[in-house]
Amino acid sequence: MDAAALSSGKGHHDENFPVASLIIRKSHRPVILAFYRFARAADDVADHPSAARNEKLRILEGMFRTLRSGFNTSREAVALYRCLLERNLTARHALELLEAFRRDVTKLRYRTWDELMDYCRYSAAPLGRFVLDVHGESRATWPASDALCTGLQVINHLQDCAKDYRALDRVYLPLDVLRESGAEVTDLGAASASPRLREAISRLAVRTLHLLEQSRVFAGQIRDCRLALEVGIIQRLAENLAQRLLTRDPLSERVHHHLPEAVGLAFAGGAGVVSGRLRTRSSRELFTQTHEQS
Repeated sequence: MDAAALSSGKGHHDENFPVASLIIRKSHRPVILAFYRFARAADDVADHPSAARNEKLRILEGMFRTLRSGFNTSREAVALYRCLLERNLTARHALELLEAFRRDVTKLRYRTWDELMDYCRYSAAPLGRFVLDVHGESRATWPASDALCTGLQVINHLQDCAKDYRALDRVYLPLDVLRESGAEVTDLGAASASPRLREAISRLAVRTLHLLEQSRVFAGQIRDCRLALEVGIIQRLAENLAQRLLTRDPLSERVHHHLPEAVGLAFAGGAGVVSGRLRTRSSRELFTQTHEQS
């Protein structure tokens, strides 16, 4: 059995947030999509509802070996390996992702927010860092990128909390937050969230909004205008979803955006980036003119 046998069939168009959209430079999209397909294949392995634990770990280890040596055990890993060689990019970020997927196979509960943040360091941060490396951006952008990617990851955990519990007995909601809210893990199996579970989800949504506050500077730190535009769009979509999770019940209500909502938010997010860059340019031009006149 290999990763292809455990595929969910899900692609980059099925994600909540843009993945290598047409906004990104055409020359960068193939390698970003290769990274995404590798991550999707590994994620499908870890999340397969019936495959044996040892089989999942064996397949993930094969993907790890492929990235290190090119040894052919996974089509997606081989494709990424070749792209990394062509672009002279490190395999570090993809290897770190595999650590998160191994944890998905072996770890079903997270005791604290800090434990969840450590998981996100491997499950979320590498994706943003990889895209930044592809674009040749400074590592000074990594903290803001990590905050955004982690915020996106927690939003996904909150949206899918019931599905993860019912299908995989996996709970990303920190147990101490559930306990402090008076909620139980078994509340995730109900048709709708109890008031106690709603309180826990709301508290985690607030923490997610704090992460997104830290990432608001991210788009402004990016040199590549097209990547900055995509980041601004993702930031706006994420903030809106986190706000929804303050009041909506992901067990019984839709949290995801409908297409018209997503388009409107994307336009607003992109417009914010454009206006911010225009203001920055105007300020620089004014400073230059003042300096030349003095």
